[in-house]
Amino acid sequence: MEKENVTQPIAFLGVRPEPFARYRRVLGVSLPLVVSMATTMILEATDRIFLAHYSLDAIAAATPGGLTAFLFIAFFMGVGGYVNVFVAQYTGAGSAHRVGSALWQGIYFSVFAGAALSALSFTAVPLFDLVGHGEEIRRLEVSYFRMLCMGGGLCVLDATLSCFYSGRGLTRPVMLVHVAGMLLNIPLNYALIYGRWIFPEMGIAGAGLGTVISWGAIALLFTGLIFTRANDRRYGVIGKRRFEAELFRRLLRFGVPGSLQMTMDLFAFTFFVLMVGRIGSVELAVTNIVLTINNLAFMPIMGFSMGTSTLVGQALGRSDPEAALADVRASLHLIYLYILFTALFYLIWPEWTLSLFYARNLPAGELERMSEMGVVLLRFVVFYIFFDAQYMIYTGALRGAGDTRFIMWTVGGLSVLTMILPIHIGVFFLGRGVYFAWGCVTFFIVSLFTAAFIRFHQGRWRSMRVIEPAEKRL
Repeated sequence: MEKENVTQPIAFLGVRPEPFARYRRVLGVSLPLVVSMATTMILEATDRIFLAHYSLDAIAAATPGGLTAFLFIAFFMGVGGYVNVFVAQYTGAGSAHRVGSALWQGIYFSVFAGAALSALSFTAVPLFDLVGHGEEIRRLEVSYFRMLCMGGGLCVLDATLSCFYSGRGLTRPVMLVHVAGMLLNIPLNYALIYGRWIFPEMGIAGAGLGTVISWGAIALLFTGLIFTRANDRRYGVIGKRRFEAELFRRLLRFGVPGSLQMTMDLFAFTFFVLMVGRIGSVELAVTNIVLTINNLAFMPIMGFSMGTSTLVGQALGRSDPEAALADVRASLHLIYLYILFTALFYLIWPEWTLSLFYARNLPAGELERMSEMGVVLLRFVVFYIFFDAQYMIYTGALRGAGDTRFIMWTVGGLSVLTMILPIHIGVFFLGRGVYFAWGCVTFFIVSLFTAAFIRFHQGRWRSMRVIEPAEKRL
């Protein structure tokens, strides 16, 4: 295959424009993934609204119970979802017959993940006893955590099966399936929480059960779409279901470090929120509001990062690192535009943005304090989102090449040195406030960007592959 004639970048921001067709390709792969990520945010928001109207204890238990469950589920999802890179590189290498083999190794891992998460659900009582919340809230936390963990294997399976499409750059089916899951989940959770129509009233357990049922529905939809005779003839999705120990080991070798990176990142931010809670209730409330706003802005970036992994994996599969470099540059250009509009919005209308999340009937003095603090924290977001977005694109590229061990050690080391330890020392021993804690978060993100930027431009990823040499794929 003839390689593309792509020029080298000449500036830090990669300002040299790419051909229009490249931007269109990046958008075609990444935008459906953005929508898929948005469905997760919508589901979480609607669940929280339903539970907030159901009872104060239910909404209080939902965040710690759900976040703790997702901390474990996310690890297994990251490994299963790394099948995406294998599918992308096999597709780029013209080895379509190996796609089914890679997919089945992920399915086998999903079965293991389901068993492990189910076993983990039995640790719920001692786990939340350590947290030390009130008895009723602790009971609800245990119920929600158990329900999500018991069905967590389905969530891992969903992430794995979606790789059959996303790894080949066909991300629209992934978007449509997740939208269908969302449309099922919202009314189902409503019915199971409140006891509407033919369903019993289950409260927070109903929210967990509805989510698990929607995961199962997504898995069934993917199964019906993937395991067809036409796909079997081309990709071996049925005939190549044999367990391959060597391929399975490679999935773990590359997938586990990349997944640990996401888990450690999530843990660092969970620790940050817990520490802010020790500073004060107002500081915690404003921090949660600003992080929610930050997450809404972060979802498109996450979709572009996943798209970058696919594009880089495909380019390296066909031994064309220059095309991979051009795809990364095009992704960065699009992300710069997104960041510019997002930052301007937060700078021009910070009070209005924050007011969407304020509770009614707040005392005037408390509302004013929250507003002033929120405006300052949004400025932190405006500053660091520029670095965070680039970090996600660069790490997406490194993941697409298979450079996951570097990402794991970088995130692990920097999260401890630049965020967890400084916040712990500052809050516990020096009595520092919320702005200090947010400053540590900002320094952490800038440090991550710096490490990823240097690693990417060193160019070692150009020669990395997760798939076997061509002579072994026959």
